[in-house]
Amino acid sequence: MKVSEILKVKGSILYTVTPDTPLLEAVNAMAEKDIGSLVVMEFGELAGMLTFREVINTVHKNGGQIGDSTVRPHMDDHPLTVTPDTDLNEVRRLMLEQHARYVPVMDAKTILGIMSFYDVAKAVLDAQGFENKMLKAYIRDWPAEEESRE
Repeated sequence: MKVSEILKVKGSILYTVTPDTPLLEAVNAMAEKDIGSLVVMEFGELAGMLTFREVINTVHKNGGQIGDSTVRPHMDDHPLTVTPDTDLNEVRRLMLEQHARYVPVMDAKTILGIMSFYDVAKAVLDAQGFENKMLKAYIRDWPAEEESRE
């Protein structure tokens, strides 16, 4: 399964800020939209990612305060990225190795969407469920789900 297939199902809604957005404004947007990351765009291109990890680290360094700074010093300015053609297993491996919970999907310099660890886990679970149904259909007289629970 490719990243492009997951984006088709998930959609490509992006929530963005600029590096000069006040950090408090960005955190408020994340809370209001119930999202864990914001894409940081500058001059029409990906400049970085701001995730709850960077926010928590900032609050910790500031003694429990967000502070008055902008997004720029706190964002990840070199986030891991993938392409629409990246295989899902490769995305899983990269996200696990680099502890990345959110990964921009790029086509050259154009951002197409964000893959979250949740999106990857859901895609894997859905694919396994589909394979399971196909195998059960192949095996004759397999008990139905309701019968197997009794």
